[in-house]
Amino acid sequence: MILSIAFIFAGALLAPVIDKILKKRTGIGLSIIPLAVFFYLIHLFRSFSDGNTVRSSISWVEELNISISFYTDGLSLLFAFLVVGIGFFVLVYSGTYMKDKKLTGRYYSYMLLFMGSMLGLVTSDNLIGLYVFWELTSVSSYMLIIQNHHKDRSRAAGFQALLVTALGGLAAMAGFILIGSATGSYELSVLLESGADMSSHRFYVPVVVLILLGAFTKSAQFPFHFWLPTAMVAPTPVSAYLHSAAMVNAGLYLVARLNPLLGNTDLWQITIISTGLITMFIGAYFSLTQKDLKRILAYATVSALGILMLLLGIGTVLAVKAAMLYLVVHALYKATLFMVAGTIDEKTGTRNIYLLGNLWKKMPLTTVAALLALASMASLPPMMGYISKKLIFEAKVQFLDNAPYLLIFGFIAFVFLFAVSILVAWQVFFRKEKEAEKKPHEGGVAFLLGPVILALLSFVMAIFPEQFERFFEFAAEEVKGRDIKVELKLWHGFTKVLWLSLLSMALGALLFVFRKKIIPAFQHINKYLERIELAELFQHFIGGLLHFTKKITGFIQHGYHRFYLLIVFITTGAFLWLNLLFDTRPDFELIPSSVSVPVMAIVLITVLASLVTIITKSKITAIIATGVVGYSLAVFFLINGAVDLAITFIIVDTLTLVLFVMVTLKLPGFSGFSGKSSRIRDAIVAVFVGGSVFMIALVASLSEDISKVSDTYLAKSLPEGLGKNVVNVILVDFRALDTLGEISVLLIAAVSIYSLLKFKTRKK
Repeated sequence: MILSIAFIFAGALLAPVIDKILKKRTGIGLSIIPLAVFFYLIHLFRSFSDGNTVRSSISWVEELNISISFYTDGLSLLFAFLVVGIGFFVLVYSGTYMKDKKLTGRYYSYMLLFMGSMLGLVTSDNLIGLYVFWELTSVSSYMLIIQNHHKDRSRAAGFQALLVTALGGLAAMAGFILIGSATGSYELSVLLESGADMSSHRFYVPVVVLILLGAFTKSAQFPFHFWLPTAMVAPTPVSAYLHSAAMVNAGLYLVARLNPLLGNTDLWQITIISTGLITMFIGAYFSLTQKDLKRILAYATVSALGILMLLLGIGTVLAVKAAMLYLVVHALYKATLFMVAGTIDEKTGTRNIYLLGNLWKKMPLTTVAALLALASMASLPPMMGYISKKLIFEAKVQFLDNAPYLLIFGFIAFVFLFAVSILVAWQVFFRKEKEAEKKPHEGGVAFLLGPVILALLSFVMAIFPEQFERFFEFAAEEVKGRDIKVELKLWHGFTKVLWLSLLSMALGALLFVFRKKIIPAFQHINKYLERIELAELFQHFIGGLLHFTKKITGFIQHGYHRFYLLIVFITTGAFLWLNLLFDTRPDFELIPSSVSVPVMAIVLITVLASLVTIITKSKITAIIATGVVGYSLAVFFLINGAVDLAITFIIVDTLTLVLFVMVTLKLPGFSGFSGKSSRIRDAIVAVFVGGSVFMIALVASLSEDISKVSDTYLAKSLPEGLGKNVVNVILVDFRALDTLGEISVLLIAAVSIYSLLKFKTRKK
C-alpha cells in the first residue's frame, strides 16, 4: 500500500509537467494512476478470501511509538475502492471539463494529492499517521475549492470548509493522543486485535466528544453541514469526487473504524443517532427547496451522510450491513449525478432546473445515465438503491422499540428524496423546453464514460447482488468485530418493509404532483429558518475569535522586551516552586562540610560583583562587574576540573563583554536606568526565580533516588560517541542539533550587530 500511495503522490508532483506535455489529454493520461491502484486492490480483495490482511510500516518517531504504518482490511478496502475507482472516472471526466480552464496543472496536482491523502487516510494503521493524511485532505480540498480563486465566493467557501474541517481535525488529533495515552498504542490493528475497550476508562467521555467532533465536521453533520452546499462553487469534478464519494466519507470511516473501541455505549450511540437523524432530515428537506442542480445534490448528499451516520450509530448487525451497502450505492449515484450536472451546465449554460427541460431529445445518453442514478437515489427497483433502502428500513424497524421516531423521520426523509428525484428528472429532462443560454447537445466520450458506467454498475449490482455479498461482508465484519453474513436480494416477499417502501414512494409522488403549492410553502418557511444561518454564525464566531486574539496579542505582544523576560522568568520559577511543593521524596538533611579558601574567595568576589552590577550608575562599570561574575564562575569550574567548560566560559564571557561595550557606546543619550519601583519589582522576581533554581539544584544534588544523567553520558561517551572527552561528545554528538542551533543564533546575532555598527544614515 505504501507504494500505491507513493505512486499517486508522485503523479501529483509531476502533474504540472505532464499537463504541459499532454495538455487536453492530461486527465486521461493521469487516470492511469488510480486505474493501476484499482487493479492492485482487486488483487488484495482476492487474497482476503483466505482471511489475509496487508500490513506495511515505516518507522517515524520511535520514542513516541509513532510510525507511518498501513493496514488494509475489508473496511479500508471498501473505502479505497471508492477513492480510486471513482477517482479514475473523475479524472477522465476532468480531461474534457477542464480543457479550457486555467491552472489545470495545479488542479490535477491537487486532485491527485487529495486522492493519495484519502487513500492513506483509510488505510493508515497509526492514528497519528491517519491525522496527517486527514489534514492533507482538508488542505488539498481547500485548494481545489478555490480553483477559481479570482472569485470572492470561491475563496470564502474554501476558507470556510478549511476552517470547519481543520478545527474538527484538531479535535480528532486530541482524541487520538488520549487514546494512545490510555491504551499505550497508536496502532489501530493492535488496538482492534487485542479487543481493547475504552468505555470504562476515565478518558472515555473526552475521547468520544473529540473524535465525534472530527467526524461530524468532516462528514458535514449538523450543525456543521453548512460548509458542504457552500463548497459547490468548486468545479463540478471536485464536487463529484470530494463532496459526494470521497472526502465527506472520512468522518464515516473514522466512526466505523473506531466502533469496536469506542462503541456500544449510550453516549456513543445517542450522540451519533441524534446527529445523524437531524442531518438526514434537514438535508432531504432543503434539497427539495433548491433551484440550483448542484445545491440540490449537495443537500441530498447531506441527507445521505446523515442516513449513514445514523446507521452506524444504531450499530446493530443489520444497520452496519445497510450502512456499508448504502455507502457504495450513494457514491455511485451521486458521483454520476454530479458529473451529469457538470455536463448540463457546460452544454446549456445554466444549472437552474426551472430554466431547463426536454433534454432527453438533445442529450439521450446523458439522460439514461441520469435517470438510472435518480432511480437509485429514489430507491426504485431494479437498482441497488432499492435494496439498500429495504435494509435501512429493516434496521430501523428492528430498532423500533428503542427509538420509534427514527422510523418516522427516516420515512419522511425518503419521501423527500423520492420527490426530489422525480422533480429533477421531470424539470431537467422531460418537461417543456425553456430558453437556455446555449443550445444543448450530447457530451463527448469523457463526459459520458463515468456517468454511464457508474449508473450501469448500480443496475448490474442489483440484478446480480449475490456476486457482491462477500465484498460487503468483509467491511461489516471489521465494524462489528465478528463474522457477518450479508444476503442481498431484490425480492423478499410482501413484508412490512416492502409496504413502507411503497408508501414512501406514493407519498413522494404525491408531493411531486402538488409541488407547485407545497414547495413555495416550504420556501416561505425557509425565510424564517434562514434567519438563523449557521454559516453566518460560524463567520461571526471566527470574526469574534480574531477580534479576541487581536486584543490578547496586543496585550501580550506589546513590544517591551523586559516584560517578555519577566514573564518567562516568573513562569519558569512558578513551575519550579510547584514541583518543590508537590515533591513526595523524603526529607533530606544538610550536613555542613569544610570549604576551601579559594572557593570562599570566589564566592565572595561573585557576590560583590553582583551587588556592584545592581547599585552602580555607570553602564561600563555594570558591564565590567557582570564580566567579573562570569570570570569567577570560570575559575570555579577550573578548580573543579572542568577545564573545557572554563575555557568556554572565558571565551563567551569575553565576547559578550566586547559586544556589550560596543553596543553601549552607540546607545542614545536618553536611555537611563530603571526607577526605584522597577528595581524593587526586579529584585522580587530575581529572588523568586533564583531561589527556585537554588532549591531545585539543592534537592537534586541531595536526592539519592534520582538517576544521574551524567552516568548515562559517561557510559555511552566512548562506545557510542567514540570520544574520551565527555563534554566534547555531548556537544557534538548527543546535543549536536542543539549546538548547531546555538552557533547559528550567535552567528546571526554577530552579523546583525556588525550591520548595525556599520550602518550610517545618509546625509540629505
